[in-house]
Amino acid sequence: MAELEPLYTADEMKAAEAGHDVDAMMERAGSAVAAAVARDYPGAHVVAVCGKGANGGDGRIAARKLGAEAVEVGAGLPEADVVIDAIFGTGFHGEPREEAARSIEAIRNANVPVVAVDIPSGVNASTGEVAGVCVDATTTVTFHGEKVGLAVAPGSLHAGLVEVADIGLEHAETGHALVTSEIAGRVPRRQRGGNKYRSGSVLAVGGAPGLTGAVCLAAEAAFRADAGYVTVCAPRESLPVVEARLLEAVKRPLEEVFEAAERAGSLALGPGLGRGDEVRQLVRRLLEETELPAVVDADALFGFEPVERDAPIVLTPHSGELARLLDVATSWVDAHRLEAVHRALERFRCVVLLKGSETIVAAPDARTLISAGTPRLATAGTGDVLTGVIAAFLAKKLQAQLAAAAGARIHADAALATPHERGLVASDVIAQLPGVLDATL
Repeated sequence: MAELEPLYTADEMKAAEAGHDVDAMMERAGSAVAAAVARDYPGAHVVAVCGKGANGGDGRIAARKLGAEAVEVGAGLPEADVVIDAIFGTGFHGEPREEAARSIEAIRNANVPVVAVDIPSGVNASTGEVAGVCVDATTTVTFHGEKVGLAVAPGSLHAGLVEVADIGLEHAETGHALVTSEIAGRVPRRQRGGNKYRSGSVLAVGGAPGLTGAVCLAAEAAFRADAGYVTVCAPRESLPVVEARLLEAVKRPLEEVFEAAERAGSLALGPGLGRGDEVRQLVRRLLEETELPAVVDADALFGFEPVERDAPIVLTPHSGELARLLDVATSWVDAHRLEAVHRALERFRCVVLLKGSETIVAAPDARTLISAGTPRLATAGTGDVLTGVIAAFLAKKLQAQLAAAAGARIHADAALATPHERGLVASDVIAQLPGVLDATL
């Protein structure tokens, strides 16, 4: 598996299919769907709901090979053990019309496993957006390569298990790519003859009273992501708490932050920093007056404005924080995640990492990278851990978008490596980081 796997839009799939035998591709696609159904549901009574386009043709071929019943869109749905959804393909966008919506609702209400052909009907294959009703698939058998809409929420939340079937096409460059665990191999290792500073020196700025846990998590994560030196700058009144919590990190009062920056290789701004005009001014000064690559997260995102600088910035908002930055509703960001990221990219002209059920990492004039997430990370403090990991990779001089994408993938893999699914806390993720990095040695 490659570090980055292509994700296709509808237009990119159309280009990939151009000049190929349509009947041969449909035969392969229908056969792949039939094979998946026969494997997972042997002996089941199967009904395929088929639209009028090529997707419907794929469904009819699958039904024929299975000896299953095929019904048209808008017809009643017979009783079935398994339903094949072949209503809409990758060219669909917008809301389903009444007849199709009725069939989609019938599939949803059948309460049986659903195998979607190429993409769950109602999901925009190019964006993951869902404008109306859509199918909830148990499995999606997609062709040639995974589609953007299967990797980005809300579409990804309706796709179930995604299988990619070969239909005889050549892979091409795409505008979006899926980040795999192989990307961990790109994180620079410590070198013979190096020292703690060359291994990556991180300056974490945050830890206001009552919020010291955030900066401590970021600092610990930076160490476990293989940084050699971490300094925490926090308000003076917070230092006794930070001192008690962190053993290896250097602790300095916030008024010494510019002096501390002189020996740093990257900045981690925001974990528990607090809010207010003074904080915003400090964040801006650190970005304008230093040439260190920076991760800007949490409180440092509050009221953040574009900054002109040569060194890279990585913004790491969740959907609520991005909504504030764009002056839109959080619900709009959740429904239009790709568009929201690219709006932020246009405004801030830096790397933008949107956290959520998957992580989207966009950068100016670059492919958009998408890393699958895990519900295990839906717990307090994991965002601070991600900040520390990305800061460590930036301090190791990894290119900014790659550092953010690698951080997101390794962060998720560390959560998946924990021995328990329930009751996971952010510190559990930190503990698994070295093992995930070592797996690439």
